[in-house]
Amino acid sequence: MKKHNPGFEALCEAVRKQVNEVSVAQVKEMMDRGTIPLVLDVREDSEWGKDHLPGARHLGRGVMERDIETVVPDKATPMVLYCGGGYRSALAAESLQKMGYTGVLSMDGGYRGWNEAGYPLVKE
Repeated sequence: MKKHNPGFEALCEAVRKQVNEVSVAQVKEMMDRGTIPLVLDVREDSEWGKDHLPGARHLGRGVMERDIETVVPDKATPMVLYCGGGYRSALAAESLQKMGYTGVLSMDGGYRGWNEAGYPLVKE
């Protein structure tokens, strides 16, 4: 697993206390039941281009706050955000909550956890 700088890790750990997180297994279960209307991949364009979760839409962390209201105008839309490991998605979830989004979840473990569990990935 990638080692992050201590300041970034401390920020992320503090933010994770402020957002709702779900496990990779919970997300897979919700997908299988069809109870997630929106899964947002907040990774970089190059990461998205390699592969991503089935049915996911891409909205990179760098443009999330700028573009979210165009992509998701209804602030009550339930959604799961994911990144590589769960840190960037937690930061994005906190930002969306501050912008008034009420149904935001961050997938703890992110893409790596999903891939390690052997769940399906797709390429565009």
